[in-house]
Amino acid sequence: MKIAITGTGSYLPSIITTNEDFLNHEFLNVDGTEFGQSNEVIIEKFQAITGIEERRYAKTELKTSDLGYLASEKAIEDAGIDRETIDYIIFAHNFGDLTKGKIQGDTLPSLATRVKHLLQIKNTSCVAYDMIFGCPGWVEGVIQAKAFIQSGMAKTCLVIGGETLSRVVDPNDRDSMIYADGAGATIVQQVEDKGEILAHASQTHANGEAYHLFFDKSYNPESCPDTRYIKMHGRKIYEFACIHVPAAMKACLDKSGIPIEKVKKIFIHQANEKMDEAIVKRFYRLYKKEVPENIMPMMIQKTGNSSVATIPTLFDLVRKGELNAHQILDGDIVLFASVGAGMNVNCVVYRY
Repeated sequence: MKIAITGTGSYLPSIITTNEDFLNHEFLNVDGTEFGQSNEVIIEKFQAITGIEERRYAKTELKTSDLGYLASEKAIEDAGIDRETIDYIIFAHNFGDLTKGKIQGDTLPSLATRVKHLLQIKNTSCVAYDMIFGCPGWVEGVIQAKAFIQSGMAKTCLVIGGETLSRVVDPNDRDSMIYADGAGATIVQQVEDKGEILAHASQTHANGEAYHLFFDKSYNPESCPDTRYIKMHGRKIYEFACIHVPAAMKACLDKSGIPIEKVKKIFIHQANEKMDEAIVKRFYRLYKKEVPENIMPMMIQKTGNSSVATIPTLFDLVRKGELNAHQILDGDIVLFASVGAGMNVNCVVYRY
């Protein structure tokens, strides 16, 4: 049985926020003290490490479920399917629907249910649920969709990754410059011709690593004590990712039986340019190989880190020829790989 991605769609929010827009922010240390450096220096170092020049924020009236819906409409159209034939809607996110200015996320009902409502799907056998798996949530959703189809429980699944991280960032935290908003969606189906998920690998490292990403109060002691923001131990995440992601990628590729020389593209979670480059370099080092030219598409420079949305958005843009210097052709072997809160790691080997 061959199971493949038959349609993709993405939604990039229209508000562009550049690094210069952070020049007047008051960045503080964890203990609330001021940095000894100017914002110009902080931003320059930030861009050198992450590669991020600008990021996308959603308009106030749009929530995560809205972004997911807009991406889903494009994926359904791209696949050319009747939406009433969708058996499962899996929506990967971390914070639910966030309303600007409020201190709580909203997951009642689930975001997948909200998307089904917006899509006006009447089929009650179309089951909608959410996936909370950190940044690797979309990849994990694709793995689950494959299992549903392989078991005979489904024929068609809609897998969405979306987030509005701009609404859970601490303005006094330098890491707030990393995060962004967006959504990507895919249709996964059994196919007879091209396309096939060849292998997958998933891991959860929770023994000492569980809280590398967490929710906590602002660095500003004068901020609302009841409001929580996304926080991370950046150095620990970097070290974790460079060790565990290449190993998971190798395990997955070896399981597929595909030689590394056949890999044409690696779609890796757009978390940090330097980190992603290090992961891919270490992956090839495991095979005693050099990294091929143009193997890793990157969009983080212009879109920031939109968590679960980065890989499906990146894949959609490359598929449709909207990312300069990158394309995928029928039969190409590609890898999807991600790391994020949990700490979770996963990988999929895919024949396009």
